[in-house]
Amino acid sequence: MTSQVERILAQWHTEKPQLDVSPMAVIGRLSRAASAVEARIAANFAAQGLDSPTFDVLATLLRSGLPHSLTPAVLARDAMISTSAVAQRLNKLEARGLVSRTANPDDGRGTLVSLTPAGRNLVEAALPTHLATERSITGTLSKDEQALLAKLLEKITDAAS
Repeated sequence: MTSQVERILAQWHTEKPQLDVSPMAVIGRLSRAASAVEARIAANFAAQGLDSPTFDVLATLLRSGLPHSLTPAVLARDAMISTSAVAQRLNKLEARGLVSRTANPDDGRGTLVSLTPAGRNLVEAALPTHLATERSITGTLSKDEQALLAKLLEKITDAAS
């Protein structure tokens, strides 16, 4: 069965045979894979009253270890989101009772963001189904293929950054 990407490449070869469109094979499939993965993960999170950014913030706090508190800057870095996105996200999470903000004892001008018991319960309940969803997506690949793909994607990410 011919994929959409293969049809697009064939059209380019017919229309512009002098151009090497081989990068489109990788980027097109990467984009399609990312969209499909994001949709599956979003559906899983939605069933649990979450979205990916919310899960990322809560999971980052959980994996930071006790006392599950970080500064907003460290949270932004470790969750791989912008500091302005963290500020907006924290307002929503605090309103839902999933995080709290307190004065940072090590920095009189700063704050610490902490996972509340409700936030911890939510992320811990979501984590097993999230991992199962990821496993169902990556399970088509062997462990070696998964490791190779992870390395190759890291190289592409580094080249694009």
